Amino acid sequence: MSVLENFQEWKNFLSSRVNQAQNMGMDQQTISNLAYELGDYLAKGVDPKNEQERLLKDLWDVADEQEQKTIAGLMVKLVSDGNR
Repeated sequence: MSVLENFQEWKNFLSSRVNQAQNMGMDQQTISNLAYELGDYLAKGVDPKNEQERLLKDLWDVADEQEQKTIAGLMVKLVSDGNR
């Protein structure tokens, strides 16, 4: 099963990648920029597998670039250790 099929698994996967990036010394801005690039890739090329992903894609599609960066930053914040 893909991590994209279950939203909790996706959050766990993203959390693990965020922690890995932090342990490598990446700052929050760099991590948020990478999250934006990943979000853009997913929105353009991957069909949502559940209701939560559909909502995120719909929000992404109506957002301008700055709003998309905010969504990406919020996803990073959502899965950061202090917020789970």
